[in-house]
Amino acid sequence: QVQLVEYGGGLVQAGGSLRLSCAASGRTFNSYAMGWFRQAPGSEREFVAAISWSGSNTYYADSVKGRFAISRDNAKNMVYLQMNSLKPEDTAVYYCAASDLMRVTSSAYDYWGQGTQVTVSS
Repeated sequence: QVQLVEYGGGLVQAGGSLRLSCAASGRTFNSYAMGWFRQAPGSEREFVAAISWSGSNTYYADSVKGRFAISRDNAKNMVYLQMNSLKPEDTAVYYCAASDLMRVTSSAYDYWGQGTQVTVSS
């Protein structure tokens, strides 16, 4: 099993940056692909980015490509989401999740954190 805790969210002005972190516990962390999802009020949870277990492959939603970067440090059991050039439409609760394969659908992920709020003001 994997337990996930996100942190690093907050309030930022449009055009600013935030770095989200996700701390994982469990010996098998480096065997999981990791993903970031987000959910805005009244909206469904949507895929943001994913990274393979080794970190060699990444994939992004079109809406964040070129602005966000996902990375991981398996030695520290950490996953990160660097968010640059933030827009008001990026406002949401951000979740990290673990899956056996790198996928874009939330149903494919077995373990989830509790989420961290990101608010981008215009």
